[in-house]
Amino acid sequence: MFGICNLSVVPCRKEPSDKSEMVTQLLFGECFQLLDSQGNWQHIRTQYDEYDCWIDKKQFQPLSEKTFREIKEHETAITTDLLLLTSSENKYYEHIPIVLGSSLPMLKEDHFFMGKEKYSFEGSAIFSFAKKTSKNILPGITETAKWYLNSPYLWGGKSPFGIDCSGLTQIVYKINGIKLKRDAWQQAEQGKVLSFLEEAETGDLAFFDNEDGKITHVGIILTPLHSQKGALIIHASGKVRIDKLDHQGIYNEEMKKYTHRLRIVKKM
Repeated sequence: MFGICNLSVVPCRKEPSDKSEMVTQLLFGECFQLLDSQGNWQHIRTQYDEYDCWIDKKQFQPLSEKTFREIKEHETAITTDLLLLTSSENKYYEHIPIVLGSSLPMLKEDHFFMGKEKYSFEGSAIFSFAKKTSKNILPGITETAKWYLNSPYLWGGKSPFGIDCSGLTQIVYKINGIKLKRDAWQQAEQGKVLSFLEEAETGDLAFFDNEDGKITHVGIILTPLHSQKGALIIHASGKVRIDKLDHQGIYNEEMKKYTHRLRIVKKM
């Protein structure tokens, strides 16, 4: 059994309870496998990053295995701004606002289907996992990251209205055709380790650990160490912000102190 997110943003819980912490979110068009159910809750595994979590049974649309496979095998358009979807089921129209980084499955010009329901949209989207052509130029990692500036920090968040550090890196890379896992420690296991911060380039990821040596934070390098401005990083800490970066870690000029300790730098 499979499902798809048919709402703007759906909270995903660690346990089957409204009181449980939100560990991630589903954005419109994201698919998943149904694993188990408990009361009003559905245990799922996301198709994009294989993340296990619980969602409310009222907050998704079931899919047949055939439709799920079709969506998985075809190119999916990724939204690059805030869109307004229009659903025309049952001969009346409903509007659904969706955030950038959402997925439009099996897009055909300005519309697509989810089951028997037809959706039309206004806005822009890009086939981010398609080959780059003159008609499909990806926006660039650092440019995309700047779209999220001043978005408030939210544990488990993935939208401009609330996002965490690894949610930011995952969505920014997703829009640019690169798959990352969901959590910072998982992303730290991907890519190629760079020996020194001097080797890092624009768009590379920097990871930070706590006193126990566990990876707890990640950000995107905006400018390399050798640039005129020195190394700058964009990351979600309180809000999505730009701070200085050096061999020691992230330096917050407003607080006049280092807030995160640098562990490794990786190229994805």
